[in-house]
Amino acid sequence: MTLPKFILGDNTDYPNAIFVIHTEFPRFIINLEDDEIEWFEDFDDEDQKELETETELAIKQATEFYDREIEKYEE
Repeated sequence: MTLPKFILGDNTDYPNAIFVIHTEFPRFIINLEDDEIEWFEDFDDEDQKELETETELAIKQATEFYDREIEKYEE
C-alpha cells in the first residue's frame, strides 16, 4: 500500500485539535491547534541539524496541506 505524505486526523477526545500525520521521514503528528509535535523517529545528535531543516519544511507543508484540504471541503 502506498500512503499519502500527509493524512488528516480527528479525535473526539480532543475536539479543538487539528492533527496532520506526516508519513515520510521524519514521521510525526502535528497538532495545528498548538503546533505540538509527536515524533515517531529516534534521533541522535548527528541528526539534529538535518532534523531542524526537515522539520521546518515539513511543518510548512503540513499547514499548506491542511489549508488545501479545508478549501476542498468548503467548495
